[in-house]
Amino acid sequence: MITAVGHADLTPATWELVRAELRERLRVLPPDATALVRAGAGLPLAFGRVVHEVGRRLVVLLPERGDAFADAPFHDRWAHRELLALAGRIRMLPFDPLDRDACVSADERLVSGCTRLLAVWDGSPSSGQDATAHMVAYARARGIAVEVVWPAGAARQPAGHTASPRVPEHRR
Repeated sequence: MITAVGHADLTPATWELVRAELRERLRVLPPDATALVRAGAGLPLAFGRVVHEVGRRLVVLLPERGDAFADAPFHDRWAHRELLALAGRIRMLPFDPLDRDACVSADERLVSGCTRLLAVWDGSPSSGQDATAHMVAYARARGIAVEVVWPAGAARQPAGHTASPRVPEHRR
């Protein structure tokens, strides 16, 4: 199994670069490779879309608290539904997606169930709000292969930018 974690505050141009690099990394995997993602907007949705696009199987981890998305912003509810539509299989996972600590624990379980982690990460240390550095360290400490996905020209939104973590629609 392969999964992806990473920064949610990417610039629109960076989303395009990241999708292209994820696509290339997934295309070289064996045809029976399976990807695992936790339901959510941002990178989980982008990764799920690319997995589906290249014809790999997708397993989505879904919070057992099914009503947790009821109070979430529209883009999170929409991403959740789209990932479920793309999923070949769904696994239930006990966590509340609106609780940051529960999300970090869920991501640890996600990563520990994989043999490879694609980390959309600029190499920065954990900021207390972004757990990407933690997930990379967590994976490496468990002997899970980590591939950093940070294409040339990639950038994050400026600090304090309040844009939602929506993934721009991909063009066909």
